[in-house]
Amino acid sequence: MKDLFSKKLILILFIGFTFYNCEKTDNLIPQDIEVQDFVWKGMNAFYLWQPDVPDLADTRFSSQSQLNSYLQGFSDPADLFQNLRFQPGNVDRFSVIVDDYIALENVFQGIFVSNGMEFGLVRYISDQTKVFGYVRYVIPGSDADTKGVLRGMLFTEVDGVQLTDTNFGSLLFGSNTAYTISLADYNAGNPVNNTTMFALAKLQLQENPVHIAKTITEGTNKIGYLMYNQFSATFDRQLNAAFATFQSENITDLIIDLRYNGGGRVSTATYLGGMVTGQFNNQLFSKEQWNTKVQAAIAASQFENNFTNEILNRDQNQNIVLQEPINSLNLNRVYFITTGSTASASELVMNALSSYIDVSSVGTTTIGKVHGSVTLYDSDNLTRTGANLNPNHTWALQPLVLEILNKDGFNQPSGITPTVNLPEDFGNLGVLGERSDPLLDRTIILITTGSRIMTSDRNTTREMIEISNSQLNSPMRNNMIVDIKN
Repeated sequence: MKDLFSKKLILILFIGFTFYNCEKTDNLIPQDIEVQDFVWKGMNAFYLWQPDVPDLADTRFSSQSQLNSYLQGFSDPADLFQNLRFQPGNVDRFSVIVDDYIALENVFQGIFVSNGMEFGLVRYISDQTKVFGYVRYVIPGSDADTKGVLRGMLFTEVDGVQLTDTNFGSLLFGSNTAYTISLADYNAGNPVNNTTMFALAKLQLQENPVHIAKTITEGTNKIGYLMYNQFSATFDRQLNAAFATFQSENITDLIIDLRYNGGGRVSTATYLGGMVTGQFNNQLFSKEQWNTKVQAAIAASQFENNFTNEILNRDQNQNIVLQEPINSLNLNRVYFITTGSTASASELVMNALSSYIDVSSVGTTTIGKVHGSVTLYDSDNLTRTGANLNPNHTWALQPLVLEILNKDGFNQPSGITPTVNLPEDFGNLGVLGERSDPLLDRTIILITTGSRIMTSDRNTTREMIEISNSQLNSPMRNNMIVDIKN
């Protein structure tokens, strides 16, 4: 959110907790619960559902000592955080707490530890307890890329152990820095092992989310195709450069592939909206609804995100790190590719643009993530650069703090239903960016013919049960992020 000044943040803290003391002292807050104190006060100040959680009520405690007594009942700050969430998994599906905000900040920049194999996990058709993995794509320059792992490969075993719905977490997302996968043939949804194996090592790497940007000529149509995998401000320059290329090639149509994009920064989503269009500069792109305390303390204009013709990114100290004109296409229609892994900022772009231009999509229904979050730190004003940032720990909160809507006050919490429903075929994923990819092929058909009807030979894909994917192990999963700035 734009320009939330420190004094206003402190005002919000005081409104919620009149005995709050900005100067932490040992006699007020015992050291063994200083993280818990930060958790409670951060959630009390900014959590979207603060009015609905009795233990977060402004009148719940009349003194710091009363709050301390309550916090002593939670030896683990994560347990306190979970206790303060409103109907977790149902209403609040995405708030998280982390014990290492450096790692969290790295993830926002596309930096994480991985072997570079991005994958989904799917239940067998015949035995629903068994699980197989399918390779979605491979990050260039990663260990998986070097070893020759390719999109469409299936794997059923990790270190010789069959994947199941109860062990995939420990096998794939545990503390192990290396593992070996055993490949398999599809066999109509009940994969059978073959003799191929890959030993993969996890290393720190950085992913450019602009995975593919190319132009496809189909008759008189020059179709720009962008596969975009995370709304990361670190790569706004690269995203803008892709649109400069689309401009120079005079594309007539645009496909944005968000099938594996779980979200990211609202600012980048707003920039992308301006790249697709350009004719709506300074008009309302989206608007935010925060909790009543925040909205009472901040000017209404601060909750609006407008189309812009310029990228202007600042670091945590408000130094400009990127300033350049947006390369706009001035389109009146756009096409998206979506799946059940398309979430938050991805959905925001689709929803916001639908108020202005024709928006169509091919794939399956999106997640329905209409809430955004901020990163809260243990400082006087809960920001990274706030006074008295606690040096004793690196815990941070990523709670949901807002609901976001388009110009018409509309969003889709049940997910965005595609114009043409077509699940991915795990036995025939094709090559991303090529007509062999069934979803891209069908989107091109939609562009060139306008046909929304699936013919019988193209509608034979059975939608199987996908239970997890490689991105869901990240604190960034399905997140839509705004900034609190000094």
